[in-house]
Amino acid sequence: MLRFLLNPLLAALITISASAQSVPVAANGAEPNPGPVAGADDAAIFNRKNARIISLKIPAPRGPIIDREGHPFAQNRVAYQLAVQYEQFENEDRAAVIAWGRQRVELAKAFYESVREPTDDELYEHYRHRRWLPFYISEPLDPETAEGFRSKLTRGLELMAVYERYYPEKSLASHIVGYTGSVGKLPTGPINLNEPMWELSEGRAGFEKIFNNELEGQPATLRLLFNEEGEMLLREQKGQPRAGGAVVSTLNMRWQKRAEKVLDQHSKRGAMVVIDVATGEVLVLASKPGFDLNQWIPGISETEYAKLREDPDKPLYARAFQGVYPPASSFKPIIALAALNDGTINERTTINCPAYVSYGNHKLWNWSKSPYGDLSVIPAIKWSNNPWFAQVGNRVGSGTFLSLARRLGYGTTSGLDLIGEESGLMPTPEWVRKTYGRPITEGDAANWSIGQGAVLATPLQVAQAMAGIANGGALPKLHLMMQVQDSYGRVIRTAQPERRHWLGVDAEAIRIVREGMRQVVDGGTGRSAGLSWTEVCGKTGTGQWGPERKKQGVAWFAGFLPAEEPRLAFACLYEGRPGEKVSGGRNAAPMVPAFFNSFRDEIKEMVEPAPKALLVVDEVEAQENEEGVLRAIPVSPLELEEFEPDEADIPRALPVDPTELEELEEGP
Repeated sequence: MLRFLLNPLLAALITISASAQSVPVAANGAEPNPGPVAGADDAAIFNRKNARIISLKIPAPRGPIIDREGHPFAQNRVAYQLAVQYEQFENEDRAAVIAWGRQRVELAKAFYESVREPTDDELYEHYRHRRWLPFYISEPLDPETAEGFRSKLTRGLELMAVYERYYPEKSLASHIVGYTGSVGKLPTGPINLNEPMWELSEGRAGFEKIFNNELEGQPATLRLLFNEEGEMLLREQKGQPRAGGAVVSTLNMRWQKRAEKVLDQHSKRGAMVVIDVATGEVLVLASKPGFDLNQWIPGISETEYAKLREDPDKPLYARAFQGVYPPASSFKPIIALAALNDGTINERTTINCPAYVSYGNHKLWNWSKSPYGDLSVIPAIKWSNNPWFAQVGNRVGSGTFLSLARRLGYGTTSGLDLIGEESGLMPTPEWVRKTYGRPITEGDAANWSIGQGAVLATPLQVAQAMAGIANGGALPKLHLMMQVQDSYGRVIRTAQPERRHWLGVDAEAIRIVREGMRQVVDGGTGRSAGLSWTEVCGKTGTGQWGPERKKQGVAWFAGFLPAEEPRLAFACLYEGRPGEKVSGGRNAAPMVPAFFNSFRDEIKEMVEPAPKALLVVDEVEAQENEEGVLRAIPVSPLELEEFEPDEADIPRALPVDPTELEELEEGP
């Protein structure tokens, strides 16, 4: 895969750049006659001040960053820079040298207004020390622009081929892919041994930085010999630049594109995460808004960077893994699971649920502002009843449910290959005492039980916890890097499915919580997240977020599918604007069908059980078959019976009653 992506580009760059960068090219593109190659009798030229032996480094192209299907997030392309190529002058008077160089700069400005304006000292010093090499006067130009300039070149003006990093999908997955930056400007004094032919780059953010060593290639060397008259006598290249390796992400580019489009359509600011429950691979990690990575190529201006940094929508901020929010009611399944697991409640235990419960002077209201009477765990999850979870949270104890939350990944970073990932917050007795100067109270536990107060998490953590509940027995270790290949396409690093934590929860407790989450979508607070072709388990969430004076809300919908044999876990976040009234059911839940319906057939195929290895061809019987058709023979009658699926195990699409599609508001 890697060689297929790199070899044509590498071959073109070696051919173009080695000749264009080291040999003066006439205006018509032809190389001047290099003259006779120096022999032993020409040794006297090395005693002449204008003769030179120059050894240059030919930089290698960086390896690509690609998605799981081989589509490039980051790659290289040929670019061109305008340059002044000095000749060897008989008259080396400073004024004459500057005038000659300045004239070429003005000629270039006539057809390209963005030519860099060098100082007189730069023009003269380059001639004194570096006249054998090009003097760059522009940023890299794309091939189309450069081709339009080629016919306008005059003597002493050239287009020099260079490598340029390129992000074909622009802002897609920008916070994960990252960008490169220049290692440093080219030298301006005397030519150094093995200095690069053009500016080198290095990773500055994201995968570009994390995997910089793997992406960097091996340079080649170019040796040049010039005589007193500035004529090249010898050009000798040692080896070829070897491209860097490829980094293969677990992201699915098609899914990532769709997720970012859904965020564009349903929110001004938000995030979406999708995880493969079986492997722990992150398929989608989307944050809105993002930024065009090509702004950093070859370098971003201070004005452009300040504009991004000061944008109130914070496009540089990766909400999916840097945004820390109260998980709100998406946290409630953990309370229910902890209480069921330690026997505090069972499936039939009922709790009286008034319109509100009081803790000191604080009233914790149900979102509907009305009493619900006696509720058991499944309808409590379905209707997201705050008084039920506040009371049960205090019965089971904050230490118990926060411990389970930590086993589900809350309070720590995921371990993914990310820069700047936030760990969120799971409070401890020590933290409460240090922060508030008191022990944990019932009010604290009640508030945390509905995902508010000091409980804070990223969308990535919420999706990860859903993957743990979907798995049932363990929290899968997450992966964002699938493999690293070397320049020959050989896999040198790979990620394998692993367990991060045992959850230590009872299977029956998991079943009950899943059923409650299924009913959230089947007529509960998250009905607008329903899919016609499979059952979704999920949980809405509506929380207060940010400074109190802003009155800012956040809406969640998180869960997994299909309900029976979960394969995909997800979290959708809608970040409300100051003063905006939001709800998980109205703002976040609709993102689920908007995303997953686009991949209906693909997901149905993904979640189908793998066919069992039951069938063996009986070669003799196949040959004797009068129809000439190969017949598959079952290995054993017992296995053949197992092959028949139980009708109860087949996910059913539930009919949707239009009268049930009324808006359901869920409060904090």
